[in-house]
Amino acid sequence: MITISLCMIVKNEERVLGRCLDSVADLVDEVIVVDTGSTDRTKEIAASYTDRIYDFAWVDDFSAARNFAFSKATKEYIYSADADEVLSEENRERFRVLKENLFPEIEIVQMKYGNQLQFGTVYNFDEEYRPKLFKRQREFVWEEPVHEMVRLTPMVFDSDIVVTHLPEESHAGRDLQVFLRQTGRGVRLSKRLHNLYARELFLSGGPEDFARARAFFCQSAADVERGPEELTESCLVAARAARLAGDVADFFKYASKVIAGEGCSEIYLELGLFYE
Repeated sequence: MITISLCMIVKNEERVLGRCLDSVADLVDEVIVVDTGSTDRTKEIAASYTDRIYDFAWVDDFSAARNFAFSKATKEYIYSADADEVLSEENRERFRVLKENLFPEIEIVQMKYGNQLQFGTVYNFDEEYRPKLFKRQREFVWEEPVHEMVRLTPMVFDSDIVVTHLPEESHAGRDLQVFLRQTGRGVRLSKRLHNLYARELFLSGGPEDFARARAFFCQSAADVERGPEELTESCLVAARAARLAGDVADFFKYASKVIAGEGCSEIYLELGLFYE
């Protein structure tokens, strides 16, 4: 049977942390909780499950916090969970069976992430596979009988475990603030994050969010190193920000760039709203 470290990053999760840990703590071999600045009873609640509680100064970087949490793990595998996740009794049993039978060559276990659409999110599907269980130390293996090479592709297993996401509110406001602070410091967003920032704005952003994001996306629209999809995203955000600000010249400047390409439903909506 494998051993598992549960790693979590939390902040002000007193309402949901106990619910999460009740559903998973007895299935793992150690619980590691990294707090990024709670002002409520989060750490007190965590202390009733584990003494492995660490503070991490928030730097607007979820990856940095998760990497710190992972660095504290000592078991063979790491299970990454958020405080607003829950395993049902059926899925607790599936988790238990997985733990007892997982082949050691498996390096990543994907689990179905469910109930994504309870609040408006950047996703348009309610259930998807996500990597949730990770082998802590990778063992490199040579393969092929001739012209041998080290296997670089991780061994991934798609399990039947469903992790239910039960947020109490949308995280869009929090995420938009992180995007704003990152771009304000001159961080160049990857293609993936560029897309997610634009989608988050269109799904959940208000006029003030578009106003604050406008400078970044106008700059991005002029970036010759951005690909066609990123340029379209930039022009869409810049066009809506200009429309909301009453800047007619800028609105048509960016709207026309999208129309000159392949066009898309979002820009025709913007034109309709402008003429309305």
